[in-house]
Amino acid sequence: MTHTTTHSDHDYEQVIGEKLNDAQLRTNLRSAMDTLIHKRKDLLEDRYPEWEQLRTMGQNAKLKVLAQLDTYVQRFEENATKNGFVVHYASTAKDANEIIYKLAKERGVERILKGKSMASEEIELNRYMKEKGIVAKETDLGELIIQLIDEHPVHIVVPAIHKNRHQVGKIFQEKLGAPLESEPEKLNGIARKHMRGEFEGFKMGISGVNFAIANEGAIWLVENEGNGRMCTTACDIHVAICGIEKMVESFEDASILNNLLCPSAVGVQITCYQNIITGPRQEGELDGPKEAHIILLDHNRSNILADEKYYRALSCIRCGTCLNHCPVYDKIGGHAYLATYPGPIGVVITPQLFGLDNYAHIANLCSLCGRCGEVCPVKIPLPELIRDLRAEKSHEGRGVVRGYKDTKHSKLEELGMKAFAKIASNGTAWRAVMAMSGVFAPLGKVFGHYTPVLKKWLRYREMPTIHGNLHAEVKKLTGVIYE
Repeated sequence: MTHTTTHSDHDYEQVIGEKLNDAQLRTNLRSAMDTLIHKRKDLLEDRYPEWEQLRTMGQNAKLKVLAQLDTYVQRFEENATKNGFVVHYASTAKDANEIIYKLAKERGVERILKGKSMASEEIELNRYMKEKGIVAKETDLGELIIQLIDEHPVHIVVPAIHKNRHQVGKIFQEKLGAPLESEPEKLNGIARKHMRGEFEGFKMGISGVNFAIANEGAIWLVENEGNGRMCTTACDIHVAICGIEKMVESFEDASILNNLLCPSAVGVQITCYQNIITGPRQEGELDGPKEAHIILLDHNRSNILADEKYYRALSCIRCGTCLNHCPVYDKIGGHAYLATYPGPIGVVITPQLFGLDNYAHIANLCSLCGRCGEVCPVKIPLPELIRDLRAEKSHEGRGVVRGYKDTKHSKLEELGMKAFAKIASNGTAWRAVMAMSGVFAPLGKVFGHYTPVLKKWLRYREMPTIHGNLHAEVKKLTGVIYE
């Protein structure tokens, strides 16, 4: 998957068709999503009676920083530098990759171990390093699984959630030479043994950042496996890739957001490991890296921040709960989006990070059910932003998204939407169409698969049955009979 490639209608239709027809994928996703949804629901009912107040506090904490992001970034840099961090600025993905490559090359590093980092996926770090002759290896269990089969994360929190334990066992057998197992404990043991060997003697570790605390110049990492702690403390050089939107003002604000993140992501009060890093190893300390670097990544985030509506998307804490509740995501999975960030948040930010001309089609992967907005822990109005993005896609928006001018849009779709708007905003016309639907819907079942436009719609759907005597209802309401 190359983010600079323009994807055609055929690309999306082909991959979506493949995922919809993958029965095992849909079974795996449905089971996983149901588990995550119910764990979150049960935990909130049992332990979080003031969840809505906590959401408001988290929302305010993020919006406060976004309103003066330049000030908080500067404060973070000053305090982090005092703590011994080396702070780098990367305007683009290429800049970030070059910084990391230069650090590795100057220090003779040939192998990099990575903790989970969606920012590293965004800049395609693994591919870049491979082209430069440096091996970047994943240490997170889910990331390890998908790297072994040369796939990308299917989810922003649980990257291999589309694979069940039997499939993982076969992957480990084929790629690691392990005995065929399917019990989670034994699979974890295989992965642990493999990764322990990788950790021996490595020099450079890469991590992401959950929260960058401006007042302290510290970073906070959240994880469940301990590999993140190994990648940041057992190496000589630690490099953290931090999107500039990860800024928070204080430890108190970070604590609020952490209390929103863990329940929303995996339905737990707190993860197994909470790593707060304030700099490299100090004199007299026995562990920790000799060097600690932080790359503050922009990569078009400043463009998002400048918009009066889309800036809200930068509040995202990457919990993934919008994916877990999305009826589109759980049918096709993350790979069908052909993007680093899938699901509702991906629909909003992907075209802005990589260009609307490259990712216009992603706006179609939404049913506008509104669930994502209801469950977002920091109250990002995702349904509203997706509707705005669809307006941009059809050239009826404000023209503020990157690649807007180069975006192709369907004249037929434009005419169809205008016709629908005209009918939907006229009561008499709307009732007339509803009355006629009672007549033509049965015909659609017979001839729909041969009718342009309708045949595409019916490829994955069934023509609904219109119940009731609509003619009588229309006559009662309007006094008019539509023949």
